[in-house]
Amino acid sequence: MNGFKDIEHLFRFAGLFVIAILVFLVVRGFIVPKSFGEYGHYRAAAIPQIAALPLHYAGHQACISCHSDIQAVKSKGMHAGVNCEACHGALEKHVLDPINVVPVKLNTAVLCVRCHAASAAKPKSFPQVNAAEHANGIACETCHNPHSPAIDAGGTK
Repeated sequence: MNGFKDIEHLFRFAGLFVIAILVFLVVRGFIVPKSFGEYGHYRAAAIPQIAALPLHYAGHQACISCHSDIQAVKSKGMHAGVNCEACHGALEKHVLDPINVVPVKLNTAVLCVRCHAASAAKPKSFPQVNAAEHANGIACETCHNPHSPAIDAGGTK
């Protein structure tokens, strides 16, 4: 008789498990958007929503159309492949009104370290610095031209 009673508990547990799965599937049906999974593991309806957001970046070509002198220096240096807005941030408003909207002066002691902080995960060939030892908080532009860092602030290599 004890064996039968144990089996009854197992059937109750299995029934509760099935009910829990059914409740989960019903709740999931209400919570998960219908477009989820249409193009992979994300919500497909997000694409038009994101596309409808206003643009804030002007693009590299907009920058070099006015700042060709900086592009000439940058094209010869290690940052030739880095777009302007990667460091300077979104500049669409500056492009639309360059007289009244002036970008803020960047703190190179903080900005440059975002990419160039020493890390074992980076390739050895990538320029890395320990900012505390290398510059002791002094802005990088004091010694380096940010648009072509191999060139010092005085214009020599």
